[in-house]
Amino acid sequence: MNRLDKLINRIKEYLDQINNKELIRNLFIILIIGIILIIIADIFIQYRKGSDDGIMLENEINNTSSVGMDYGTILEKKLENTLSQLKGVGEVKVMITLEDTVEKIPAFNTTKNNETTNELDSQGGTREIIREDMTIQVVTGSEGSLIVLKEIKPTVKGVIIIAEGAEDLEVKERLYEAVKTVLGIPGNKVEVYASK
Repeated sequence: MNRLDKLINRIKEYLDQINNKELIRNLFIILIIGIILIIIADIFIQYRKGSDDGIMLENEINNTSSVGMDYGTILEKKLENTLSQLKGVGEVKVMITLEDTVEKIPAFNTTKNNETTNELDSQGGTREIIREDMTIQVVTGSEGSLIVLKEIKPTVKGVIIIAEGAEDLEVKERLYEAVKTVLGIPGNKVEVYASK
């Protein structure tokens, strides 16, 4: 007999010795442990994906110029993502109108020179000359990028929300209150509509 035949015979002997109920029980336990591990891995992946999406959206708001999206578009995306998580709400579309654009206040170096000169004229009189010179220079970083002291976000002029489930008055009220709270705006600047 070769080695393969010996191995097959040993496996047959082992299976003959083990009770079928015991084998089924062991296989069932292994199956349950496998299912639990798959569920835990799926939850962990979903959690990581959700937290990564939140971090990415937050980074986009902080770096609007590098992303190429304007502040209003990023706010709209963030609101759509948040509002669609509310109970009874399906797909959400948000439109935000802003007063202005983002205003960036750069850092300046200001140099002021005051020079006073007293001159004597030919008739013996004195004349005082005051010369003021001021130089303003924008401060740049190591790669020539502008150093920004302060960034002023524009104020929200109005918001329109179109959402699945907004035909229910309770859901509509939740959407309305959420937008008022998150943007800090009065109710007359928010309109909520049900989608088709």
